[in-house]
Amino acid sequence: MIKKVISVFTVFSFLMILCSFASPYSSVENKQENKIERKIVYDKKKRNIILSWSEFGSSGNYVITRGGSRLASDFISVGSTYKLTFTDNKPNADKYENYYKVTRNDIVIIISIENQIFGDNMYFYDRKYEKAETARNDINSQFGAIGLGGANGEWTTKRQAYYFKPNVKSQTYDAGGSGSASSKEANSIELGFYSHIGGLGKVPSDVKLGSIFTRPHLSGGANATCTFWRSVENVEVLRDFAWTVSQSTSARRLLIDGTSKYISDIGDTNFWGSGGFIADTHYTSDRPNWKGQQQWYTRNAVFPSGSGAMGGSYNMVWQGCVNPPQADDANSPIAATPIVREKPFLFIDNDGEYKVFIPSWQKDRVGVSWTSKNMGDGKIQDLLANWYVTKEGDTDVEINTALKAGKNIFFTPGHYSLNAPIQVNRKDAILLGAGIASVTLEPTEKNTWGCIYADDKDGIIIAGLLMDSFNSTIYQIRIGNEGAKADHSVDPILLTDITCRVGGVQSKNIQIQASMQINSNNVVGDHFWLWRADHGSQKGGDARWVRDRCKNGLIVTGNDVTLYGLFVEHFQEYEVIWLGERGRTYFFQNEPPYDAPNQASWSSQNGKVDGYAAFKVANTVKEHHSIGMGSYAVFTGTDGNVNKKNGFEIPNSPNVQLEKMCITRFAGPGNIQNVINNTGGSTATGAKRVKLYNNDKGTQPFDEQFVLPNSESFPAYIEMGK
Repeated sequence: MIKKVISVFTVFSFLMILCSFASPYSSVENKQENKIERKIVYDKKKRNIILSWSEFGSSGNYVITRGGSRLASDFISVGSTYKLTFTDNKPNADKYENYYKVTRNDIVIIISIENQIFGDNMYFYDRKYEKAETARNDINSQFGAIGLGGANGEWTTKRQAYYFKPNVKSQTYDAGGSGSASSKEANSIELGFYSHIGGLGKVPSDVKLGSIFTRPHLSGGANATCTFWRSVENVEVLRDFAWTVSQSTSARRLLIDGTSKYISDIGDTNFWGSGGFIADTHYTSDRPNWKGQQQWYTRNAVFPSGSGAMGGSYNMVWQGCVNPPQADDANSPIAATPIVREKPFLFIDNDGEYKVFIPSWQKDRVGVSWTSKNMGDGKIQDLLANWYVTKEGDTDVEINTALKAGKNIFFTPGHYSLNAPIQVNRKDAILLGAGIASVTLEPTEKNTWGCIYADDKDGIIIAGLLMDSFNSTIYQIRIGNEGAKADHSVDPILLTDITCRVGGVQSKNIQIQASMQINSNNVVGDHFWLWRADHGSQKGGDARWVRDRCKNGLIVTGNDVTLYGLFVEHFQEYEVIWLGERGRTYFFQNEPPYDAPNQASWSSQNGKVDGYAAFKVANTVKEHHSIGMGSYAVFTGTDGNVNKKNGFEIPNSPNVQLEKMCITRFAGPGNIQNVINNTGGSTATGAKRVKLYNNDKGTQPFDEQFVLPNSESFPAYIEMGK
């Protein structure tokens, strides 16, 4: 692929809208294996569009037709030529509403400005030109063709995002239907692995969809514990929102008018899931029900009146919500969200141009950030003027060069292979991914540092990215250098919808010291899944214990770090180590490593304590507060004699407290023997809960020296372009 050059964007941003590079494209109509180069130039002054392409077909003229969108109901003839270029002097007024089919010998290619900007993995739908059912049929055809719904979908490298343009007048994208979203009669959109739905309006009601369904694929179709890696945001759902999912799934900025359920109604056994994340969402008609979900984190949602239970088994946290359930053992309503900034998103502004909305910071918020007519407080950036839009195949050199030039980075869906980390080295820089874009370290031995390094700068935002490691590194993502001391309280650092994955897909041995380390102060994390894979495309058990090595999921050394919706699983030592002061976590979910082969290989505190606590607040910490904590025993890949002494460990200190802790056993012979600090009881006799531990009577852990990555173990700074 020929790469983009930053200066091209700068020159043409005032004169024309284009990305003047040639990209390969497979024939949509008949799946040609050969790649055909395409290029499109919009001349704003002349108001014409110039197309060009590489030669294809054997003989005859190229016939050109034009539609208002990729799947427009009507394509009209605009000419033919024997040349490899064509000028349309009367295109549609909106330059983005010009999709051209170039046909020769039954081979068809499609050329558009949107495809040239965003690449082949972003799909745009426009109700102005398409039937209501068109988008649904197109998305569902990919769901089946790529295998995004079955077990194989977990490990595909395909990434895709589906973007809907605002409705025209009273039209919707709902073709009509009835019943549960899982039924054929509902005409639902089925969203599969590594897929994203986004509305391109300013507010959710600008894009109206019918129903959305996520199909579990385990245990007869009702077990959603592996329904991962998908997201939806900024749309209105008119009928049924059946979002049966588990980790690394994000639903944001939604208006939900119909029923909403989070456990599938298909199959006849195992109606359960392993948690998810919803934020900034307004339910207008029915109170939703989570039923057999193990846990869930819901932030800043508005529910219809009532306070009755809405399902869930062990750990349900409702923060900044209007009309949440009443508090009980499983439910933890929290009045407000102390500090939050919503995730940036792509939209089409009144001038017809693509923009990115960057919400403002808010304190002590209750309810959603938007209204029916107001997108909320924030700033707007022009995509082509302020951002570098990546496509699959772009390298760390190109991305880092764009960052250095002052561009923010919009990652279109793809699998990005790096030979050096992405270095976020300036104030207010933004990395924003679409379609579960994956930043990967291929097994080239060239990158031993990590996926992303963010310097200790104000206002950095990293959002919507999956960090994948196919070779050994120090970190996957590091925020701030070791010993970072800057005060970011006026303009904090935001990390949102972040997934780090160790193992599962690679075929070689890897070792990572820490999946994520936060060294900077004043960092806000809004939904993480840090996952050392418990299953994958390779053999597991003892082989996985030595093949996929990672000690810690998260290390926090910075002060005043606040995390919402923290999922951390299966790491081989302490899964979370908290060393900074005044830390806060609202919702924590954990399972220990399934595959510890024996107790001798999995003991902490110099071998004195069985296993490692899931959440470890160091004895040196003077002030800490977390609420809604769950750790669940699943010791299946062991010799049958592996246990964990404590789910949680904290110092006995007056200003250190954990609230609403729960432990239980899901599978395997091993147990978590205590909830916290040798108190609370064992999972051997069922679920155990501790409502509050604060300077209590349990045994304080032994003092420890934690072995952290240090500046001698890797270059302190990676030079750009090297």
